[in-house]
Amino acid sequence: MLGAIGAGSVDELFADIPESVRLDREIDLPAGLSEQEVYEHLAALAARNRHADAELTFLGAGMYDHYVPALIDNLLSRSEFLTPYTPYQPEISQGGLQVMFEFQTAISELTGLPVSNASVYEGPSAVAAAGYLAKLETRRTKLVASRGLHPHSRAALRTHAVGYGMDVEEVPLTGEGATDVEALAAAADGDTAAVFVQQPNFLGTVEELGELAEAGRRTGALVVCAADPLPLGILKPPGEQGVDICVGEGQTLGNRLDFGGPSFGFFAAAERFLRRMPGRIAGETRDVDGRRGFVLTLQTREQHIRREKATHNICTAQALNALAGVVYLSWLGKRGLVELAELMLRRTHHAREALGLEAINPGPVVREFAVRVPDLEGLFERARAERVNPGYRLGRDYPEYGDGLLVAVTERRTREDIERLARLVGKPAGVAA
Repeated sequence: MLGAIGAGSVDELFADIPESVRLDREIDLPAGLSEQEVYEHLAALAARNRHADAELTFLGAGMYDHYVPALIDNLLSRSEFLTPYTPYQPEISQGGLQVMFEFQTAISELTGLPVSNASVYEGPSAVAAAGYLAKLETRRTKLVASRGLHPHSRAALRTHAVGYGMDVEEVPLTGEGATDVEALAAAADGDTAAVFVQQPNFLGTVEELGELAEAGRRTGALVVCAADPLPLGILKPPGEQGVDICVGEGQTLGNRLDFGGPSFGFFAAAERFLRRMPGRIAGETRDVDGRRGFVLTLQTREQHIRREKATHNICTAQALNALAGVVYLSWLGKRGLVELAELMLRRTHHAREALGLEAINPGPVVREFAVRVPDLEGLFERARAERVNPGYRLGRDYPEYGDGLLVAVTERRTREDIERLARLVGKPAGVAA
């Protein structure tokens, strides 16, 4: 190989790398294995993992164990959806473009906002993209984020804000686990481009979104809401409460957990932000014969237009995962979406009462709630032995809740499952809902 490329030695390949950053010893690697040995080693490592179908899980925190109907895999595996690239040629991409259009329509109906794009990478990057839109729109240099915004979204927002020269100020939660409206109003000054809240927030609290939006808009800042799409089946749409931009994570819409991904993000906004939105937008039109057709109306990523004019640089819309989302919503239907959200609401409140623990957020919740567990380590030890995942340790992201547990209840968790978790906590079974 060296002879073929005209090099005298392997060292010659690294001649341009400074000596100071080269490793001056042999790499400390174990002896090589045969293919069969590698396979058996990897299989043993994989066997140490537990997935949501191999245990009873109450883990949520942004990714949830919802049932995914077989219909979704059946449609997603069709070659016209599974294999195409970006639909640059609308005349041969009508199916894919119509899917994008129907997806946008569904997201607009859920969020109560008139325009939606054809998805983005995932939830946190959608939040960060909203921050950039706010910068372009207002020319201000500050972003205000509720501590109830998902920790990953806050991290993505801070990371992106450094790149476009903005500061992020965090607003605390009240003792009831909701965003402090007065603190948000005080933080949103004349230099604030946008305020960010989440509905329901990371603790599962249903926020007073109208009050938060009013406090944010007082100084001309944009209001961005990161919303969970399934609870929107019974909650008032963000667009009807003064929110300018609604973004979110779409995993709950027909996408499995799959080690945390892939999923998709959604982005909806007021019409005046149409040309500043990230990603792409599919539109409806008529061909020369008057037949209904679909086209890519707008593409704002740097691959398509001049870099300085671009509003987005992620080169995937996760279109296949977004297709799963619109198929799932179509499968549920409007009434089914409401019934699913109502079911989660009832079971979640029953679970909070059944556990009998101190609630961190005692107010309204839909699918998730936070409690204090006096013996958190003991609970996890007992639960692990019975192949139960009791939830998410809040102390990982919220030091003030070192004994906090975030418990998620989806339609897959039965009353019997909830009673099983209650027994592990130490609460007698049979608590009335």
